[in-house]
Amino acid sequence: MKSAIVVFPGSNCDRDAQVALSEVTGYEPEMIWHKSGALPDDLDLVMVPGGFSYGDYLRCGAMAANSPIIASLRRHAERGGYILGVCNGFQVLCETGLLPGALIRNASLHFACKPQTLEVCEPETAFTRAYGKTANITIPIAHHDGNYVADETALDRLEGEGQVAFRYVGNPNGSARDIAGVLSENGRILGMMPHPERAIGPHEGGDHGRALFQSLIASI
Repeated sequence: MKSAIVVFPGSNCDRDAQVALSEVTGYEPEMIWHKSGALPDDLDLVMVPGGFSYGDYLRCGAMAANSPIIASLRRHAERGGYILGVCNGFQVLCETGLLPGALIRNASLHFACKPQTLEVCEPETAFTRAYGKTANITIPIAHHDGNYVADETALDRLEGEGQVAFRYVGNPNGSARDIAGVLSENGRILGMMPHPERAIGPHEGGDHGRALFQSLIASI
C-alpha cells in the first residue's frame, strides 16, 4: 500500500502517523509538505494527521483547507483514492467540503484527552472490516474542538446512508448523535476525532487502532 502524510505547520501527529503506517503496512509513507502543492499520482492512501495546523487560528482547519496541497488532495479523492483525516485532519476535511459537517469547541469548553470507548457502527467499510463483529473498541482522544455538528437533514442522511463510522460511548465533547467519525458518500474518505495511529500496539495501552489500518490494506 503506497501512502503519504500531509504535513502542515503546526501538525504534531504526523510522526505518530508515520510510525503507525510503517509498522502496520510494512512500507514507509511519504511525508508531503503542504506547500509542495502536489501528491504522487500512484498513492493508495493519503493521511491528514492531527495537530494544530496554522496554530488553529480562525476555525480549526480553515487555513489548512486553503493550502496549495488541497487541490491535489481533491484530485486524489476524485480518482477514488482513500483519505484518512484524524483529529485536526478531520477538521481540515470538513473545512474543504470533502466531508459534511463541522467541528466546534467541546461542549465542556475543556480539552478532552483520555482512552475513549467507541462503537463500530458500520462494520463493512474499507476502514472497519477487520474489526469483524466487534461492538466496541477503545481509541485515545486528544482535542479541544471535537464537537461534531451538522443540520438535522444532514445528520439524517449520514445515518440513513451508513456514513456514521464510529460513535462515542459516553460522549466526551457534545457531538451530535454521539458521532465520532464519518465517511464520504463513496466510503473512501474517513474523518474521525479519535487517534487510531496512537493505538497500534500494547506499549501504547491498546492496539484497537491497528485493525483500521489492516482494513485499509485488505480493501486496497
